[in-house]
Amino acid sequence: MSESMLMALSAVLSLAILAGVALVMWQGWLTLKLRELETAHGSPERFGGSREGAARIEIADLKERIRKLEAIASGVDL
Repeated sequence: MSESMLMALSAVLSLAILAGVALVMWQGWLTLKLRELETAHGSPERFGGSREGAARIEIADLKERIRKLEAIASGVDL
């Protein structure tokens, strides 16, 4: 094996190792952010609710916003 081949093989191996480490770090960061979001907003199950109930509330809120925007567009004061 020549010296240049050995250098190329070493470079490829070190790049693969660095890519693997970066992937593990990325997955850890995503897990951390997911936990931060869950603790900041609280999951619905934590408060005795369900995801379906939270979705219904969110849909009702969006419908109310749409109603208000339609009223503004038509010139009606709320």
